[in-house]
Amino acid sequence: MYREQIDVISYSGRKGDERPVTFILRGLRIDVVEILDHWVEEGVEDKVRKRYFRVKGSDGNSHRIYYDEKVLEWFYAS
Repeated sequence: MYREQIDVISYSGRKGDERPVTFILRGLRIDVVEILDHWVEEGVEDKVRKRYFRVKGSDGNSHRIYYDEKVLEWFYAS
């Protein structure tokens, strides 16, 4: 799977980084217009949780990004 670390501005509620609001991809600021889907995956062996979001960006494209709870960082997946 392709993955690239990105900077994300997120809405932080009582659980911390709950949902992305804006992200920076290769120098381009993309605002999240709509969250199309979200889900959590947990590794079978390492038990690492990743929170995935499929979003519609202000650039008109659909993007898949996720938050890796082990390293506490956001990544671009597609």
